[in-house]
Amino acid sequence: MSQTERGHALRTAEFVPLVGLLMSLVALAIDAMLPALPAIGGDLGVSRPNDVQLVIMSLFLGLAIGQLLFGPLSDSIGRKPAIHAGLALFMIGCLVSIFAPTFEVMIAGRVLQGIGVAGPRIVTMALVRDQYEGRLMAKLMSFAMAVFIMVPTIAPALGQGLLIVGGWRAIFVTFLVISAIVFAWFALRQPETLPTAQRRPFSPRAIGQAVGEIVRIRTALGYTIATGFVFAPFVAYLGSAQQIFQDSYGTGALFPLYFGVLALSFGVGSIVNGRLVMKYGMRRLSKVAACAIALISLVACPVAFIFDGLPPFWLFMCYLLSVFVSVSLLFGNLNALAMEPLGHIAGVGAAVIASLATFISVPLGGLVGQGFDGTMYTLIGAFAVSGLATLAAMQWAEGGVAAAHPMSDRG
Repeated sequence: MSQTERGHALRTAEFVPLVGLLMSLVALAIDAMLPALPAIGGDLGVSRPNDVQLVIMSLFLGLAIGQLLFGPLSDSIGRKPAIHAGLALFMIGCLVSIFAPTFEVMIAGRVLQGIGVAGPRIVTMALVRDQYEGRLMAKLMSFAMAVFIMVPTIAPALGQGLLIVGGWRAIFVTFLVISAIVFAWFALRQPETLPTAQRRPFSPRAIGQAVGEIVRIRTALGYTIATGFVFAPFVAYLGSAQQIFQDSYGTGALFPLYFGVLALSFGVGSIVNGRLVMKYGMRRLSKVAACAIALISLVACPVAFIFDGLPPFWLFMCYLLSVFVSVSLLFGNLNALAMEPLGHIAGVGAAVIASLATFISVPLGGLVGQGFDGTMYTLIGAFAVSGLATLAAMQWAEGGVAAAHPMSDRG
C-alpha cells in the first residue's frame, strides 16, 4: 500500500462523529421532511393528501437502487471516491428539489437523493471494517450508532423550524449545506482505506450472480423476504406520520417531540438486543419479536374499533412504542440471518439483501400508506399482517436450515 493510501488514521474523537454523520444522512433526509409535507403538497398542487407520502417513498426507492450499486463500486474504485460520488449525487438531487417547479420534478430530485445517500450509508460500514475489527470495531460502531440514533429524534424539529423560517425549500438547502460540509471534511481528513492491490473490477455480472445465489439459497431468500415484510408497515408509518400526528390527533407543533420519543424506542431495542442475542440467539429473539408485533397488533385492532379507529393518543403511543421495540429487534437479526450463508460474497451479498428487502417493503408500504383514511385501522392491521407474514417467511427459511443441517440447534 502506498503512503498516500496508508495515510494516518483519524483519531477516534474525530472519526466517530464523521462516521455518525455519514450514516445519519439517510435519517435526516427522511425525518426532517415530515413536517413539510402539507406545505409541499399545497405549493406544488398535489390534489390527494396521501400523494405527499411519495416524498418519503421516492427516497426509499432511490436508496434501494443505490445500495445495489455503491457496495460493489467501493470495492472497485475505493471507499473515498464511492462516498464522494454518493454525496455529489445527493447534492445534485437537493438542487433539483430546491428549484423544482412541479411535484414530479421534486420527486425526481428525491429519487436522486436516495440513490446518492446510499453511498455514504453503505460504504461507511466497509470503511470502518477496513480499519478496525473485533471489540474495537464494535465499540466504535456503538458510539457512531449513538449519533445515528439521535438524528431521528431531532430531525423533525429541525425541519419544522426551517419550515417556519424559510419554507420547505429551505430544508433542502440545509441538506445541501450539511452534505457539502461532510464532503469537505471527509475529503480533507479521511485517508483511503482500501489498497489498490485489494480492489476488484466492478462487475454487473457479480451483482447478478449474487442475486441468483440469494434466490437459490432458501435461508438467505427467506430472511430477506422477512426483512422486507417487517420494514413495509414502518415505511407506511414514516410516510403518514405527519398525517397521523397532526391531522388525526391534532398534536400541532408537538409532532416532532412525539416522533422523537418513538424514534428513541429503536435505540432501546438495539440495547436490549445486544444484551439478549448472545444468550437466546438470533432466531429465537426474532420469533419472539415477530410474535409480539402480531399479537399486540391483533389485540389493538378491536380496541381501535371501540374508538372508531382513533384510540386515545396515550394508548396509541404505547402501542407504537411496544411495536417499534420489537421491530428494532428484528432489523439487525434478520439481516444477520440472511447473511449467514453468504460469507463468501459478504460485500455484494449485503448490498443485494438490503436492496431486495427495500424493493419488497417500499411497494407494500406505499399501498398501506395510500390506504390512510384518518383512522389507525390500516396501520395497525398492516403491522398485524406483517408480524404473521414475517413468522411465515422465517419458518420457510428455517426449513432450509433444517435441510442443510438436520442436527443443528436452531435456537
